[in-house]
Order: sequence, then C-alpha cells, then structure tokens
Amino acid sequence: MFNLQSILIGLPTTLLALTVHEFAHGWVSTKLGDPTPRYEGRLTMNPMAHLDLIGTILMIITGFGWAKPVRINPNYYKNRTKGMALVAAAGPLANFFLAFIGILVGYIIILLCLLANVPGTVIRSLENIVFVFAFRNLCFMVFNLIPLPPLDGFKVAGLFIPNRIYYNILRYEQYVILVIMLLSLSGAFNSIIGTGVNFFMNMLFNAVWSILGIFI
Repeated sequence: MFNLQSILIGLPTTLLALTVHEFAHGWVSTKLGDPTPRYEGRLTMNPMAHLDLIGTILMIITGFGWAKPVRINPNYYKNRTKGMALVAAAGPLANFFLAFIGILVGYIIILLCLLANVPGTVIRSLENIVFVFAFRNLCFMVFNLIPLPPLDGFKVAGLFIPNRIYYNILRYEQYVILVIMLLSLSGAFNSIIGTGVNFFMNMLFNAVWSILGIFI
C-alpha cells in the first residue's frame, strides 16, 4: 500500500533508476565504437531524454517497467552478438551498483546518526529511504533480466540462442510487449521479481555489513 513518504522517495528513485540504466546502455555502446547514442542525445543524465510513458507509469505502479530504449547500431561492434549482450547487461548492472552504493552510503549515514543520538523516527525514515532506493533499483534490474524481448535479458540470452531462433522470436516482439504489460499489471510477475529482489537485497545487505564490520 502506498504512503506519502514512499511516493516522495519512490518517484525520484524511479527517475534515477531509469536514467542511469539507459545511460549505461548508451555509454557501453559508445565505448564499443557506436556513435549512435551520442548523436541521439542519450549520453545524458537528464531523465526526460530516457522516459517512456507506459514503462515509467508501470514502474511507479508496480515497481518494475522500462525506459525508452537506447538505439544502437551493432554493425560498429567487432563482435555483434557479444557487443549486444554487453550493452544489454550494462543497464541491469548499473542498477545493481546503484542499489549497492545506496545501501552502503545510507547505512554509513544511519550509523553516524546513531552515534549522534539522532531520534529514532529520523533513523526509521532513513532506513525506509535506503530500502525503497535499493528495492526500486533491484526491481528494475530483475525485471529487465527476464529473457523476453525487448527486455535486456533476452539480448543477453542471445549469446546462447542460435541466431535463427533469436531473430525469429524478435519478429513477435510487438506482441510480447503487450503480454509483458498485461502480466505486469495483473501481478503475474510479482513472485518472480520478488524472489529475485529478495535474493539480491540479502546479498547486498550482507556485503555492506561485512564491509562496515571491518570498521566498527
């Protein structure tokens, strides 16, 4: 159930998650020799350059969605299939990194607040901010790793799928998008996404506490 605090935290977090995700796609493609993202103005941290109306609404409502895809030209890559997989993986990895940094910095601030005897209500609010920030980024990451077109997971899976099968599946991409939208709104992905998010959330919290445990 939504509350005002979750909405106030969730909206900027959603925008940041979407923006960094798409920027990472464009940045890696550019590093692989493709000038297309730069020419089309996608190497920017301005959210307006990356927002997809339906994907953003889904992200706000369900916790997972998509942004406007970064157009790339894989003909510039030395290895087309590998290049496309690297570009696709960059987005989810960027969200994973954001979640990690958010938890690490957040709990450093929380520990400092505890040492300064900051009121418990402030601590709980900070913990909520950290959780929502990590949760949104990990939802976006896990959702985009589902191996269905046009999601990133399908492009990563292209490393292991024969080209004939891969491009035959792509022919039905527009229909798959509709199915993904319906499944997202119906909550059919909740269990899959929830399991993945819980796994990575526990991994990140354990890693952060192991790091902080060295100093405290």
